Amino acid sequence: MTQELGTFAALGIHPSVLAAISAVGYEEPSPIQAQAIPVILGGHDMIGQAQTGTGKTAAFALPILSMIDPARREPQALILAPTRELALQVATAFESYSAQMPELSVVAIYGGAPMGPQLKAIRQGAQVIVATPGRLVDHLSRNGGLLSTIRFMVLDEADEMLKLGFMDDLEVIFEAMPETRQSVLFSATLPHSIRAIAEKHLREPKHIKIAAKTQTVAKIEQAHLMVHADQKIPAILRLLEVEEFDALIAFVRTKQATLDLAAALEAKGYKAAALNGDIAQNQRERVIESLKDGRLDIVVATDVAARGIDVPRITHVVNVDMPYDPESYVHRIGRTGRAGREGRALLLVTPRERRMLQVIERVTGQKVAEVRLPTPQQILDARLRKLTASLAPLAAEAEQSHGELFDKLIADIGCSPRALAAALLRKATNDQALTLAQIEKDQPLVPTGGGAPRERSERSERGGDRDRERRAPMPLAEGRVRCRTALGARDGIAARNLLGAILNEGGLAREAIGRIQVRESFSLVELPEDGLDRLLGKLKDTRVGGKQLKLRRYRED
Repeated sequence: MTQELGTFAALGIHPSVLAAISAVGYEEPSPIQAQAIPVILGGHDMIGQAQTGTGKTAAFALPILSMIDPARREPQALILAPTRELALQVATAFESYSAQMPELSVVAIYGGAPMGPQLKAIRQGAQVIVATPGRLVDHLSRNGGLLSTIRFMVLDEADEMLKLGFMDDLEVIFEAMPETRQSVLFSATLPHSIRAIAEKHLREPKHIKIAAKTQTVAKIEQAHLMVHADQKIPAILRLLEVEEFDALIAFVRTKQATLDLAAALEAKGYKAAALNGDIAQNQRERVIESLKDGRLDIVVATDVAARGIDVPRITHVVNVDMPYDPESYVHRIGRTGRAGREGRALLLVTPRERRMLQVIERVTGQKVAEVRLPTPQQILDARLRKLTASLAPLAAEAEQSHGELFDKLIADIGCSPRALAAALLRKATNDQALTLAQIEKDQPLVPTGGGAPRERSERSERGGDRDRERRAPMPLAEGRVRCRTALGARDGIAARNLLGAILNEGGLAREAIGRIQVRESFSLVELPEDGLDRLLGKLKDTRVGGKQLKLRRYRED
């Protein structure tokens, strides 16, 4: 397959872009990339018929980034996406692929978030705009010349865009761009309405069609866990308590994440090591050899650092961070289930990554079942099983070799045999919690399953809005407080609207915001307790859906 598709370098990608995609683990172009990239680099308009999950984002992002002039501080590329989620996903991909282009800036423009930060990014000269049509039209009503410098335009998932009723908005956007632009249209299907757009707005487009290829991963049991981004390490530590693995590789996106997770695992007594692009080749070889011979049981790696790892004893792959595309997911989990063995792959999914999970299931042709975090009782049972298994082979021999010493210690200390055995057991287990009460106290709450973090308001299955208003708030995570706003579902507010407003106006990282619960006449938002008053001050004049947010600390008594 490599011979058929060649390499990214052979396609004419800019060296800075090549360096960035190498860093995220891309090794060879997918069929849509191999066909589309030369066409786009050649300056042709194009219609790409391809399903989500075939690598189409890179198919248009890589050539566009190769042709953009970072020195020009003005909008040069416009990518239109039908939904906020897809717009954010595409913007993140552009940022990853342009990591070696420090002068290049990407802005995502979508509804539900304040326009101020978006306007600021445009004024500062963002060269790439990724937008939903409705919000972009709002910007054009304020600045009619916004798109006058656009050289490249991509209409992504055009069929979905028309289903959502964006035809009129698209016409406004097309009229605001130069006729000399290069236009690319991607759509899974090509109904008459899409063909009409292509005939009107594209110039002699080349047509590329790629069928989505189902990728199967036999003998690998797959499962996913819903979790907040800031709760991933506690979730991993709890999962590993009950997973019976020989060796395991955990995939993360960044070098720092490899160090953080490896350190957390080592602190809990696991034989773990980090593997990233900063690690020298000789050290990398030592890590892999240690994994092969059992001196290490867990390696935490980035995609690029994990290339070439083929260790038969790897029974588990944990995707701590969602891969950038389904092909990377298949490549990752293929590290287990080698040589005919069975393997297990776990995937942590944050609320905004649900869509990519669906894409992975469609591309692989397999359902990725949901699992829940182990309960304290399950953790206790697992710890006792491991302790029993470690002590059972020693019992008979130890009585002969250490029996007299045991009797002497009882006499010297003046305690009962039970008390001495308990003390030695406590020391041998490094004071690990071995009672249900201790475990319930030690383990942080991480919601999963029915209590998973949600970005959308949901009606209760029974009882309608009244039960929805009355139900008690979920337990708070440590270090967070609950705040209330009078805006709710009846105001047309969804969780994503509140999230966008708080992220943009409050200057918080996504991980700092906990659950958002939208009720009929109000909403509850979990925010960090540290600096809350200062944050509420920042949000004082924030408006969502044209109405004031007015967040206040929620009194639950």
